Amino acid sequence: MKNTGNESSTFIIVRNLTLPVLLIVLWQLWALALPTGSPAPTPIKVVQTLGELLSKGDLVSATVQSLGRVLTGFSVASMLGIVLGLIMGSSQAVRENLDPIIESFRPIAPMAILPIAILLLGTGTPTALAIVAYASFFPVVVNTVHGVSHVDRKLILAARTMGISRLSILTRVVLPGALPSILLGTRLAMGVAWTAIIAAELAVGAKSGGGGSGGIGQMMFVFYAYNIDLNAIVVCMTVVGLVALCIDQIFRMLEKRLTPWRQES
Repeated sequence: MKNTGNESSTFIIVRNLTLPVLLIVLWQLWALALPTGSPAPTPIKVVQTLGELLSKGDLVSATVQSLGRVLTGFSVASMLGIVLGLIMGSSQAVRENLDPIIESFRPIAPMAILPIAILLLGTGTPTALAIVAYASFFPVVVNTVHGVSHVDRKLILAARTMGISRLSILTRVVLPGALPSILLGTRLAMGVAWTAIIAAELAVGAKSGGGGSGGIGQMMFVFYAYNIDLNAIVVCMTVVGLVALCIDQIFRMLEKRLTPWRQES
C-alpha cells in the first residue's frame, strides 16, 4: 500500500512539473536562436541573476518587506471587514444603509486612489499599507455578509428560544455558520493584497524617483527605470508568483483544517 501511495505522489509531482519544465526548455531553445548580445532574458541568465540577488540579500530583504506590509494591511482590513460584515449580515437595516456605499466604492480600483494616498500620506510605507487595506477590505466584507445572511435561521431562532444572548448567538451560531464564506473572503483578499502591494510599490517608486519605500515592487521599478535589467525583472516576477502560490496553498490548508465538514470524502 505504501508503494502505491509513493507512486501516486511521484506521478502527481511529475505531472505538475511537466508543463513548467517544457515551457522553460522551449524558452531556452528560443534564447539560443537570439543574436549574440541580445538583452532578452534567458533561463540561464535568470538563474545567474537569481544567485547574485540572493547572495547580496537584496531580493530576500525586499520580499520580506513587501510581505510585512501585506500582512499588516490585510490584518487591518480583515478585522474591519469581518466585524462590519457580521453586523451587516445580522441587521437588515444596517445592510440596506451601508450596502450602497460599499458597492459604490468596491468597483474603484486600488490604483485609482493612489494619487490621493500619496498626497495625504507621502511616498512611504503608509501609502502602501493604505492601498493594501483598501484592496483587501471588500472581498472580506462582501463574503462575510454573504456567509452571515445564509446561516440557517432555524438555528438562530432555536438559540433565541433557549434564551442565549445576542452576543453568544453571534459568536457561537452565526460566526461558525459563516466561517466558510469568511475564509474564502480572506483567501481572495490576501491574493488581491499581494497584487496591490506590488503595483503600489511600483507606482510609489515612480513617484519618488526610485527612492521611496523599498519592497520587491520598487526593486522591479529600479531594474526597469535605472538598470534596464530584464533578467532581474523576470527574477522578481518569478518570486512574486511563487510567493502568491505559497500564500494560496497556506489558505487552502487553513480552510481544510478549520472547515473539515466541507471537504469531500
